[in-house]
Amino acid sequence: MLSTEDNEALVRVGAGTPMGQLFRLYWIPFFLSKDLAADGKPKRVKLLGEDLVAFRDTQNRVGLVANACAHRGAPLMFGRNEDCGLRCVYHGWKYDVTGAVTDMPTEPVRSRMKERVKIKAYPCRERNGVVWAYMGAEKETPPPLPNVEWNLVPEANVALTVRIQECNWLQALEGEIDSAHAPILHGRIDQRGAINEWLAKQNLRPTFECLRQSFGMSIASRRRLADNILYWRVNQFLMPFYTLVPPQSKFPELSGHAWIPMDDETTLCLMFSYHPSEQLYPRSRQLFDEGHNGRETGHASRHAYEQKNPAVPYADYWTKFNPATSYHFDYESQQTTWFSGLPGLWVQDAACQSGLTPIYDRTTENLCSSDTGIVMTRRLLLESLAAYRDRQIKPEGANNPDIFMARAVSLRLPEGTPWADAGREHMQAKLGSGFGYEP
Repeated sequence: MLSTEDNEALVRVGAGTPMGQLFRLYWIPFFLSKDLAADGKPKRVKLLGEDLVAFRDTQNRVGLVANACAHRGAPLMFGRNEDCGLRCVYHGWKYDVTGAVTDMPTEPVRSRMKERVKIKAYPCRERNGVVWAYMGAEKETPPPLPNVEWNLVPEANVALTVRIQECNWLQALEGEIDSAHAPILHGRIDQRGAINEWLAKQNLRPTFECLRQSFGMSIASRRRLADNILYWRVNQFLMPFYTLVPPQSKFPELSGHAWIPMDDETTLCLMFSYHPSEQLYPRSRQLFDEGHNGRETGHASRHAYEQKNPAVPYADYWTKFNPATSYHFDYESQQTTWFSGLPGLWVQDAACQSGLTPIYDRTTENLCSSDTGIVMTRRLLLESLAAYRDRQIKPEGANNPDIFMARAVSLRLPEGTPWADAGREHMQAKLGSGFGYEP
């Protein structure tokens, strides 16, 4: 159970809130490069409760600026993206990617007003198909981009998708560090399909152990495979909002999410799947893009998206699977084929994470032993929040980019072998190196 006060502290992310201030210490991945065209349509963005506009200028630079024109508040989402700037359609004031005014056509030629006016703008950088923004106070000297492995491997090795989830960021994140649910929620009742071959399904009562790390938290679940062999799955939580999932299946890859708060009740979910040393399997990429037999995989397929009005933040990233459509729950399917009756992996997760309310009253929870990882992660977040709020002590990853070089692992170990010792080398990401073991 989480008190009302602690829950509020963790899910409120606007400017001036303790959690919002903590998030602003980090670079935030907020858009896919391919979705911003040079001199193309500006895209409305919401991050940490702020109303923003993203655009790519004539020189291929990405800007992230306030949506309101500094003149009289007209929306820059309607702006003309032209000649290295975004021009307001109301009176023609034009802004560059730094938020500086470069033209005021309705002012006298000799006016120096444009030298004094500026709109809010955040520095942006691009790396391997992802656009990052830094929303912190140190705009002139921001920290280095985090060395997250999924954004360092060649683009041929990784698949990236983005979708919107209608709940606060922590509800979404907690679903991915909870590996107890996987063989149940994602299971079938007709004994068909690879999902029934999961090793995790052989034992629905795992034992959990947690280990604090410099990057965040390792959450290990233990299941028995044979008399003296244990199966360990170690999920990782990386401050402030990343989760990593262990490899498995015939075509193993590493995967996870960045759970990025748009505001207190809406989350931008950036999913990554990648092979650390080889090109991603063509079959995997096809399944991510097309789905499988009309069902969703771990990624939102191209069929899942539902175009929104451009006035809606992240209009291109909303899907038809949401609370308003009951996530396309199918009762007949639940009776005959799929345990949940929900059409695919990520949809099943999203429905359980956000299907009730965007901010769940955690005082009503009854947590159990399988929630150990969630309890420990909440505790880590609250302690990090207090340390920065009260003593200005930043989490280690705020300034050390190499903290993020971690991997989730799935290990078969003889009983009595400490998972943390046996997995230490494999949990350390080494760019260009394979798994180092048989997933």
